[in-house]
Amino acid sequence: MQLKIAFGIVFLLLACHLNAQYKTELVVAKDGSGDFTTIQQAIDGAKSYPEKRITIFVQNGIYHEKVKVHTWNNNLTIKGEDPLKTIIWWDDHFDKMERGRNSTFHTPTFLVQGENFRAENLTIENRAGAVGQAVAVAVEADRCVFENCRMLGHQDTLFADGANARQYFKNCYIEGTTDFIFGGATALFENCTIHSKSDSYITAASTPQGQAYGFVFLSCALTAADDVKAVYLGRPWRSFAQTVFIDCQMGAHILPKGWDNWGSPEKEKTVFYAEYGNTGAGANSSARVSWAKQLSRKQAKKYQKTRLLKPYLPPKMKFGNKK
Repeated sequence: MQLKIAFGIVFLLLACHLNAQYKTELVVAKDGSGDFTTIQQAIDGAKSYPEKRITIFVQNGIYHEKVKVHTWNNNLTIKGEDPLKTIIWWDDHFDKMERGRNSTFHTPTFLVQGENFRAENLTIENRAGAVGQAVAVAVEADRCVFENCRMLGHQDTLFADGANARQYFKNCYIEGTTDFIFGGATALFENCTIHSKSDSYITAASTPQGQAYGFVFLSCALTAADDVKAVYLGRPWRSFAQTVFIDCQMGAHILPKGWDNWGSPEKEKTVFYAEYGNTGAGANSSARVSWAKQLSRKQAKKYQKTRLLKPYLPPKMKFGNKK
């Protein structure tokens, strides 16, 4: 009897040990020289809920696939060789999906739902063209980082969302036409190029009421195609939208009034749109709408990376009645 128990214990220990062993580095190569030939195969082949970060290295190539990082694929990095040569594309758009009024949210080329995600050196593109809502990248998770990535599309290129989610975009190139950066996340864009391809709106934040921060652009360059002359910094998708531009270079395509209320004057009382220290032909604040704010130096200092991306602390909740 004791021998059986001993064997049982050894078996359990061995099983636990084997379960703890998993590959933390995977390679995707179109020519078959890696572990997988598609990015989605690699994601699906990675361990769920890993304790150690898993890195998927993607060799240069054009990957025609729709990619999803599931909730159970947390602690995952997808790292390309070269952002100009490691290209992921798909071409879904609103009308193509036929999923009703929420079809937009089924269009992403690249969808992230796993926390602690990181992407580097990738081009992610929605090639549907100027046909309406067509998302290239959708990030619906907390603590996500995109560095040295290119996000290409037209309307609704980047959806940065998620309840209390914090997301960081560094040294990225993001282009689009209408509302091409939208959503409710706390999203910091640092040293990014934000390129407008038509006369329209850059941002459409939907910041939840009570959330400390929405979209913050630090030291970014706002550029445009040669024929683009009239672009707004943003308009509110929801009533408590927050968008701030600090120390950014703004081209002449930015309209003097800067911001739009999306046909809802009542939102002028609830949104928070602000600027500080911006330069360039589009940064002149003298003709900005009266309901947008120009921050003081002291106010601008609170928009620091460590503060914006610090751990989320929910509001204190009271239970029962005090006696």
